[in-house]
Amino acid sequence: MRTGRDTQGPRITLEVPVIGVGMGTSEYEGLNRYVDSLRKPQGLHMTLLHIGILDHLGRDIEAWTKGNTLAVEALPELVAWLTELPVLEGFLGKSDRLIPLGGGRISGLEVDVPQEVHDYQTLLLQGLHVVLDGLGLDNLDDFILSSPALGYRSPRWVPHIAVGKTRTRHEPPMEIAPVAIEFGDSRIRNRQTLPTL
Repeated sequence: MRTGRDTQGPRITLEVPVIGVGMGTSEYEGLNRYVDSLRKPQGLHMTLLHIGILDHLGRDIEAWTKGNTLAVEALPELVAWLTELPVLEGFLGKSDRLIPLGGGRISGLEVDVPQEVHDYQTLLLQGLHVVLDGLGLDNLDDFILSSPALGYRSPRWVPHIAVGKTRTRHEPPMEIAPVAIEFGDSRIRNRQTLPTL
């Protein structure tokens, strides 16, 4: 039997695209010696805030408030907040470490980013708190960490770029030669699928 959770939809994230890694394609492709199924460089990005499938988040909110806030009431508020967020301008970062992600199945570059990027990500989370509070949710940190739609595994944000699959299931973090990474302006992934207000 299928449930509402099985229905897939576009995942909404606030992210920054990767414009360049190192001195060119060959430096990025050099990660092949550490990573299986290296992702194409043109699809690389760093997630600043994961919202997930909007309908699922709406149902999570409705369940958390025991029906006091309906999903159809919550979604317009979330979309309005998302689309009014200021843009984070492009920046430079660097990485010298590969870390396991996704329960150890994915390999990612842990990225050292400027303080203003950390500040921006903190403001995003604070803004999400304000929106959820306005929707009548209590115990906001508990909701954020337990909502399947939001998908948080830890309250601490680690800037990273998923680059491929780990070679083994329990791959430890690995030091690599430092590589510079250029990021573009922040954007909403799948923005075109957001409902119009």
